[in-house]
Amino acid sequence: MLSSIKQSVAVFFWLAAGAANAASMPADYSEESPKVRELLTQADVLAGELDDPDKGWSVAKLYCTASRLGSAEAQYRLGMQYAFGKGVPENREQAAALFQVAAHQGHFQAQNMLETINLQQADKLPQCVLAEVLPEKLPPRSSIRSELEPEITRIERYVETLPKSRRWVVEMVRSLSDWYGIDPNFALSVIAVESNFSPEALSNKDAMGLMQLIPATAERFNVKNAFDATQNIKGGLKYLRWLLSYFKGDVQLVAAAYNAGERAVDRYKGVPPYPETRNYVKRVMEFYQRASHPYEENLVMPSPVVLKKG
Repeated sequence: MLSSIKQSVAVFFWLAAGAANAASMPADYSEESPKVRELLTQADVLAGELDDPDKGWSVAKLYCTASRLGSAEAQYRLGMQYAFGKGVPENREQAAALFQVAAHQGHFQAQNMLETINLQQADKLPQCVLAEVLPEKLPPRSSIRSELEPEITRIERYVETLPKSRRWVVEMVRSLSDWYGIDPNFALSVIAVESNFSPEALSNKDAMGLMQLIPATAERFNVKNAFDATQNIKGGLKYLRWLLSYFKGDVQLVAAAYNAGERAVDRYKGVPPYPETRNYVKRVMEFYQRASHPYEENLVMPSPVVLKKG
């Protein structure tokens, strides 16, 4: 089952450049024009190498040209590159605009991604789609890290020790977290404690998958298959976003509520006295090393616990 989960994750990330494994997922471009067919086929040659910035950018150039020629598939794939910062700078607005254009042509996967990104405005198409210009190149990874992440945190050190078979989870979380306004290190800290990055984890309380969603939470956040890594992470991130708003960014209370439920936190006016929950909060805090987190103020009425503190 793990191999099938990893394959679905590969599709999620690498559809931006066609099938990651052309042999197992042959591309069908029969409905495309000859020129577009040629461009997409050229892009497929580099399909598995989008982590190389130069090759990812070369793929983006091909998709830009095919997008200008009206290919919904190229628009979708280019959108995936902008959504995840593969070969071009990550830009959700431009990704959403590309998904919208492709979705208007009936592209099902583009419509799904448009719903995932969930932006109110999606009208900023990349210049390379509007005119015959080159797409912007992705800055070197080292310069991005030095500007945005000057210090290595405990959770970052921990994920570096994960086996390769679980490292794909880290990349997916880092890509999706920003869409929901969640610090990826916070989400990774929760996953480390919840499942230790195992997509197949199942607790004796029926908590499922990477972020250990119980059936009620999965239903609450529209997760149809909690063992699907993408759905599970998105559901967990939505719940964290809700809890952060409810507890006004108090990481300790959010962690406690993620484990024991927000009602338990409200009932005890803080971290419940359950040994499991106390230990859980301690471990998350040790990984994350921050007491507060930005939050959306108008998402939900705050908990009475934090209102009394204020």
